[in-house]
Parts: sequence; C-alpha cells; structure tokens
Amino acid sequence: MNDIGTARILIADDEDSIRFVLREALETAGHEVDEVKDGDAALDALAKGIYQLAFLDIRMPGPSGLDLLERIEALGVETAAVIITAQNTMENAVEAMKRGALDYLVKPFSLAAVVTLAEKALRTRTLHEEVRRLRREVGRAAAPGGGRIVGKSPAMLEIFKTIGKVAPRNVPVLITGESGTGKELVANAIHASSDRADRAFVVVNAAAIPRELLESELFGHERGAFTGAVEARLGRFREASGGTLFLDEIGDMPIELQAKLLRVLQSGEVSSVGGRSVEHVDVRVVAATHRDLDTEVRAGTFREDLLYRLRVVPIEMPPLRERKDDIGLLARTFVNRYAAELSEGPTGLADATVARLEAHSWPGNVRELENAVKRALVLHTGGVLTPEDFDFLTQARGAGAEDGEEERASLTELVEREVEAALDAPEPGDIHRHVLELVERPLLRAVLARTDGNQIRAAALLGINRNTLRKKIGELDVPMPERSRP
Repeated sequence: MNDIGTARILIADDEDSIRFVLREALETAGHEVDEVKDGDAALDALAKGIYQLAFLDIRMPGPSGLDLLERIEALGVETAAVIITAQNTMENAVEAMKRGALDYLVKPFSLAAVVTLAEKALRTRTLHEEVRRLRREVGRAAAPGGGRIVGKSPAMLEIFKTIGKVAPRNVPVLITGESGTGKELVANAIHASSDRADRAFVVVNAAAIPRELLESELFGHERGAFTGAVEARLGRFREASGGTLFLDEIGDMPIELQAKLLRVLQSGEVSSVGGRSVEHVDVRVVAATHRDLDTEVRAGTFREDLLYRLRVVPIEMPPLRERKDDIGLLARTFVNRYAAELSEGPTGLADATVARLEAHSWPGNVRELENAVKRALVLHTGGVLTPEDFDFLTQARGAGAEDGEEERASLTELVEREVEAALDAPEPGDIHRHVLELVERPLLRAVLARTDGNQIRAAALLGINRNTLRKKIGELDVPMPERSRP
C-alpha cells in the first residue's frame, strides 16, 4: 500500500492476459480497478469521470488509445492516461505525448513501473491543464527527403517523449551528442511537430562557414558593408522568422560572435552588418553540438550566459554503441531506403548479419551504419545481405593488428614520459593540451601528406570539418606538403 492513497483505475485492452496482470498488480497495490475490452466501452466508462488513471491500449476494437486521449479532454474529465502498445515507434511515442498521455509503455513492461505510474497519477493535481497544454496537432516528424528518427531502445523512447513535450513550446533546445547520432533529425522532428511546421526550417552549420562570413550569414548585411557585398542580404534569422532556426555545431561559433547571438536571443531583434536599424524576428532556435559546452565554458571559448540561454531544454543523443537494440532496425530501414537505388534486386538482412552489425562498435554512429549499408548494397551479388557482405568492417578494425599494437605501445610510452616530465617540473603545466599537440601535429602532417595537401580530402579522412582542419593547421603550425605534379 502506498502512502498517498488509492486510485480508481480503468484498464482498456483487448488482450485478456494484459488486463489480468495489470489488475493483479494494481489491486495488490491497493487500487480499485475496472476493465473493458474495447474503445467504445472505455469511452463510456471514462465519461463517468470517476477514474484518476486509465491504461489504454493503442490498438483495440473501436476508438484507439490515441483517439481516447482526445476524447478525455473533450469530456472534461481529469483522468491521466497511459498508452500501452506492442509497437514501439517514434510516431506512437510522439503522438501519445503530444495528445497528453501521462506516459507510454511498451509490452512487455515492468509491473513495478505500472504501480509507480499509479502513484504518479495521484500526485498530479493539475492533470487537466497538463493534458490541454501538451495537446497539439501533430506534424509528421520527418526530415526533408524522407529521413526520420528510427529507434525502439529505452534511450530513444525518452527522446521521443521529450520531442513530444517540447515541440509545442516556444523555448530553445540544445541537442548534444557525438557526430553522426542524428542531431539534425531531432531538430527537424521538433520543428515538424510544432505549430511552426508550415513555416521555414533554416539550417546554419557554424563550423562549415568561415568566421569572417558567419556574422553576415546569420544576421545579413547591407550593400557595401564590406568588400564583396555587392547587394544586401537578409540573413538566416530573417529567413527563419516565423519558423525554426537550427544552429548546428554551435560550439564552433567564434566567441566574439556569441555576444551578438545572445543579444538576438534576448531581444528578438536583428541588426545586419553595416546597418543601423533593427528588425524584430520571431524565431524558434534549436542548437546542436558534439562538443562538451561546459568544458568550453571553463576553457573560455564559449559564453556561459549563452549556454544557459540555449540549454532551456537539453536533449542528449546516445551513441549507437549504447543503443544496440536499434542497430537491426536501423540497418533494415537503410536497406529498404536504398535497395532499389543501389542493389540489383530485392534484398534484406539475415539475422546473422544483424548480429554481426551489433558486434561492431560504430565510432561513426548512425551515419557510419548508413554508409556501411550503402557500401554493402553496392558490392553484394544479390539476395539477402550476409555477414560476409560486411567483412570490410572487420578489415577496417583488424588490418595491421601487430602494427597497431606497436603504435599503441609507442603512444603509451610517449604519454608516460610526458607525465613523468610534468611531475618533475617545478611548476604544473597543461599536460593534456601538450600531449594532444604532440599527437595531433604528426597526425595532421601524415594525413595531409597522404592526400597530397588536399584539405577537403584530409578533413573527410580525419572526420572533421574543413574549417576545423584549417584552424588546427594554423594553431599547430603544420607545414603543408608540396603538391605532386602529374
């Protein structure tokens, strides 16, 4: 028996076994339970206004659980609702939370969690307001070109819930996570699920634009404001007015420009480069970065006040190695998406192939998996993709194992020598930065030499942005190789 009282609870599910186990768990916890088998009976029961909580199956005869969520508000009753389903998809999760569900459970679920939800419903005293506040007309959470977030893991389910809750609210969102985890897809899903869905979704990658041009890119410029400004430009903030501006790789924005961005976020007013007037813009800002901005703040490269302004709602994207349950689902999604374009005939994934993919660490995350599937589709001989079609993953990891071990040993010795030197030094130094420079400089020299000084190819090989590479070349004084002549 919990210490906050008991609730009267309705269970609506067409599976006898589900109703039985829910009733047993809830009645054991001291609650009063009624059960029905279809949506029509559930609607009649809910209309009585006697239930504090309802567990609603997303698919059952008559109105679905999602339909009933809307009927609950129309009825004017204060009944919290939990959607239960055997189909764990992003669309279901976002839809449920957008329509005001208290939570979203996937079969099979923990009965302890069910009892906890009942207690949560009793503690909630403003459920009707919360239902109304969360309910919005849902846009399809998909990126242009058909890309959408795919996942069934618990971590992704929580992200889907957060998208559903935050999308209708005009607050900034900061999405963090490693490169390739799908941060832009989340930003697009937030926009597509908001009441701004029919307006512009404008993307600016702060790492891909030279710093001398970034201010103009964001805020616009007047004609003649600088050399090359032959005509006026609105800027991305004005282009996004009424919609959403996605600031990708915000951690790479020059600190001198961060102050102007902060002023725009605070006032909603934009002034162009070379202009004297200001213009009000209505823009919802979503930002993303692969950097640890708290560390950047401590290092003095990112403004703390800007971080607080951007991180009203944080969303952290998990790396693919921490959501292995999603690897098979993602791989099959990519096969279905690209098979017609890249394969000679119908194809699929063998179960053994999924196991092979799950064993890989995927340092490049979802983007690496997508490219691996594309490569396998291009090279395979037809039929289902087998583990052998992904042998290049093993080769990439295992080639030159002995050399790799020697290199790791040499690197370890280097680090140990630097640590010893730092301990013997009369004053402490920045050993972390020093060791990174020792490793990074020869790495950049080697890659640039192998790519004949081609910075675009070198940046792609290193997995970093070209502007980041150029910055590091300057900071570390890396000599450029002479280009070989044909």
